[in-house]
Amino acid sequence: MGFDAEFFKLALSFFVMAIYGIALVLILMYSLAQLNLLINYLRSKKEEDNAPRFDLNNPDEVPYVTIQLPVYNELYVMERLLDNIALIDYPKEKLEIQVLDDSTDESVISTAAQIKKLQDIGLDIVHIRREDRSGFKAGALKEGLVDAKGEFIAIFDADFLPKADWLKQTIPFFKDEKIGVVQTRWGHINRDYSLLTKIQAFALDAHFTLEQVGRNSKGHFINFNGTAGIWRKTCIIDAGNWEGDTLTEDLDLSYRAQLKNWKFKYLEDVETPAELPVVISAARSQQFRWNKGGAENFRKMVKRVIFSKDISFKTKVHGILHLLNSTMFLNVLIVGILSIPMLYIKNTYGHLEIYFTISSFFIISTIIFFICFWFPFKRVQGGGFLKFIEYIQMFFTFFSVAMGFSVHNSVAVLEGHMGKRSEFVRTPKFNIKTLKDSWKNNKYIKKKVSANTIIEAILMVYFLFGMYSAYPLNDFGLFPFHLMLFLGFAFVFFNSIRSKV
Repeated sequence: MGFDAEFFKLALSFFVMAIYGIALVLILMYSLAQLNLLINYLRSKKEEDNAPRFDLNNPDEVPYVTIQLPVYNELYVMERLLDNIALIDYPKEKLEIQVLDDSTDESVISTAAQIKKLQDIGLDIVHIRREDRSGFKAGALKEGLVDAKGEFIAIFDADFLPKADWLKQTIPFFKDEKIGVVQTRWGHINRDYSLLTKIQAFALDAHFTLEQVGRNSKGHFINFNGTAGIWRKTCIIDAGNWEGDTLTEDLDLSYRAQLKNWKFKYLEDVETPAELPVVISAARSQQFRWNKGGAENFRKMVKRVIFSKDISFKTKVHGILHLLNSTMFLNVLIVGILSIPMLYIKNTYGHLEIYFTISSFFIISTIIFFICFWFPFKRVQGGGFLKFIEYIQMFFTFFSVAMGFSVHNSVAVLEGHMGKRSEFVRTPKFNIKTLKDSWKNNKYIKKKVSANTIIEAILMVYFLFGMYSAYPLNDFGLFPFHLMLFLGFAFVFFNSIRSKV
């Protein structure tokens, strides 16, 4: 009987080690792909952009543009949005604005009144209302497209504030008839509001520099980011139009368009400012939608990417890893949870210690990420010794909090891979610009504590136990990792509770 128990323990140990190892290998593969994107990014800086451009000083080359503003219950930012859009510098006779308003609250009335004022000063702006929210944002965009006058469709979410010359910086690139989308880089009007906004800005800056440029410069697939970009109308139609069967309709249409050989143009130097979520519940809803939508699109698109005859092997690899981006949270969660059993296995079965060299993969991956993230940080925030010290602090803070979000995001990923459908939950906006502005009275914030928050509290205690375990086992190799996990889950848990009171 004792032999059987020992055999079971050993078999379970090997099973834990196998799952742990697979997750580490997948994280390492993803980090190597990021390193390749960094190389692409740095090489792109040496290349000149000789793309053909429209001459907007020639009236014959000025195309008709429709700006679509998909909104839903945006009471706090609608006035700011419409005032800003009214300042867009483009010939009025070639510009139409569609407010695709699915709202169900009092914002409908104030929005209608403001639109009337803009119409009175000569702006071609229409207020489009639907009877139901079928298809959510994708459904609204699709319905607006039916009557859109423009050859090109610019899209802005309610929290975005494009600069007056935005169209003049983007439209010229459509002279190349193969260009289906021009996407711009997001800026952040409230980056320094809190640690939460700094972390979000840090992550988004990496995506909008390293990843978008790294992929686009070598012809790999990128994604329209749902806003701050502009589509050729014929590209939307040719790719099959907007579909609402995933939570990230932007990623879905992006892949369908590129699989039909449309080119995307990414403009890193054109910044479009926007507001970051300032309360963790809003960041949660945004993260959930993005991560679940990514997994849904993996299910929908991976076979089309693999079996496409028009794209290179390298583009297929980057495309698959791009679609699996959100699944990295699941791998990080697995590695985190199993790291404590691994600590005890290592100190129980000394003869298996050689197998623990695979743990070095996580160190290698972390070093790669550390190198890769430095360049986006330097691009946006500036370089120098003091900035590098600031970067070190921000990188490990971001890494910790990202791990703290891993439960919430892993649930989203699993739901996406399993095909579980859920409603499109939009991220509430706050009209927050300065440290003096408050989010406390925002009517869209949910006050209910989710089950995920309780799990995060349990994991916070679990990783505290992991830190304690280093002392009786006299093995401190994983102590920094467990400390980061503890701090990350503590940050997410306590901020989640704080946002409910």
